[in-house]
Amino acid sequence: MKSEIHDHTSRWIQQLLSEGFTALKNNDTDYASACCKKIIQKKPNFPQAHFLVGLIALELGDRKTAIQAFGSVTTLDQRHGPAWAHLAYELVNSGQVVRAEDALNNAVKYESSNHHIQHLIGNLFSKLGDYKNAEIWQAKACIHLPYKLSYNVNHANSLLYMGKDKALTDKLDDIFQYAPENAQGHFILSTSRKAENYEHIDQLKSLLKEKESPTTSLEKIENSFLNYALGKELEDQEQWEEAFSAFSQGATSKRSTLLYPEQVQESAYIALEKHFTRQWLTEQTPGCQDDSPIFVLGQPRTGTTLIERIITSHSQVESAGELRQFSMALRRLLNYSEPEWFCEDFIAQSAKLDGKLIGDMYLHTSQKVRGNSPRFVDKMPPNFHYIPLILNALPNAKIVHVVRHPMDACFANYKQLFADAYPHSYDQREMARHHARYHKLMSIWRERFPNRFFDIAYEDITSDIEQHARRLIDYLDLPWEDACLNFYNRRSAVATASTVQVRTPAHTRSVGRWKKYQQHLTPMMDELKKANIDIT
Repeated sequence: MKSEIHDHTSRWIQQLLSEGFTALKNNDTDYASACCKKIIQKKPNFPQAHFLVGLIALELGDRKTAIQAFGSVTTLDQRHGPAWAHLAYELVNSGQVVRAEDALNNAVKYESSNHHIQHLIGNLFSKLGDYKNAEIWQAKACIHLPYKLSYNVNHANSLLYMGKDKALTDKLDDIFQYAPENAQGHFILSTSRKAENYEHIDQLKSLLKEKESPTTSLEKIENSFLNYALGKELEDQEQWEEAFSAFSQGATSKRSTLLYPEQVQESAYIALEKHFTRQWLTEQTPGCQDDSPIFVLGQPRTGTTLIERIITSHSQVESAGELRQFSMALRRLLNYSEPEWFCEDFIAQSAKLDGKLIGDMYLHTSQKVRGNSPRFVDKMPPNFHYIPLILNALPNAKIVHVVRHPMDACFANYKQLFADAYPHSYDQREMARHHARYHKLMSIWRERFPNRFFDIAYEDITSDIEQHARRLIDYLDLPWEDACLNFYNRRSAVATASTVQVRTPAHTRSVGRWKKYQQHLTPMMDELKKANIDIT
């Protein structure tokens, strides 16, 4: 009799669970939640019910509940690979990188050839800057489901970063064979090479004509992919007027999909200036004495990748990529869980942290991606915010700040489609005001912390690479190696908008590029002039 009751209960639970998953698939989160509630009331330790709770929370945008639910699953069933993968993904998105890496290791360990989880693992490696493993796992997912468009597009991105040109060409051929209109695929194609003719330009124009007046967020994102692809190829053909029109339309579409709390950013910059004084640094206890990190920072699209490639062509230096580890070390030590973390409160609390703890945490969390060389480069451009904290946490680290003409820097950002990292870059005035805040802050850091970091101009390095590369390597206390001049021969991953450019010798073609568009850039110029920034 007890066996019959148990079998009946098990069938009832499995039926409810099946109904719950079906309801979620049909976007009926209310019924799916009701199914979970009934199961957990009857059997609180049933892992699959908690897993469904996590999936429902993801659908509802409730990250906190999702993390709790997936965490419960892994506690109840340590071998549940999908739960580990989803937990890792949400931990990364909430800034808990160390916990995310541990969860990802378990996701890999207990992965069971589920193509969705393989793709998720690939995306996790990409978010953590491990593009080699990202490409491997995304390829696995594509083998299981070769016609899944999102799998192939993400795999194409990884192939682009890895510099696997032939494989990328084949992948894009596959994408266009069954989705010839795919906007992101066309953007990747435009990014991957210089346009030699108008064939793809005409195709992009035709696709844009079919998708006029986008209204939904998805349509606007597709519009931005196509317009930025078109602008890039028109610029390759030196069709400056048409190129600007495409960049402008793409920027408008992208900006309409983003929230940008500019006032919060302004307050954060004021807080940086207020808290990180010369006196503040002199009053701090000694930080971690490790001299292995080299920080390359500044504004994006100013030559930071070029400088990183020159440095990491040296036999004693490894590239760790664009690491979030320094800011995440601050967040982890503060146990800071607010979604908006680059703000006045976060800055104020960071100023109270112990420098050695920051340095130790940074080095610990960077260990897996830094390689085995004596030195490594962290090329995260926005680390310029934290120069005083770096000086305190890692006083023997080297800091290289890359500068570029303000208009070239601002316009290079404006005409580049990023992910969601730089929401200020899609409006001329917002871009210029952001640059003005950065420009002022760097002037303050130079005044307060003289000779503690090395300025190098993009224009200088491209006009006389050997002279300035030698200055750079000398600043880093490294012996000169001729390989530093042949950086473009390296085929390692480059997760940057400059993926193709850094695989060619340095050139001056981008110096003064903004002047080709000058008549359209009055709003940008006006804002910079208002901030007393010289643009001559």
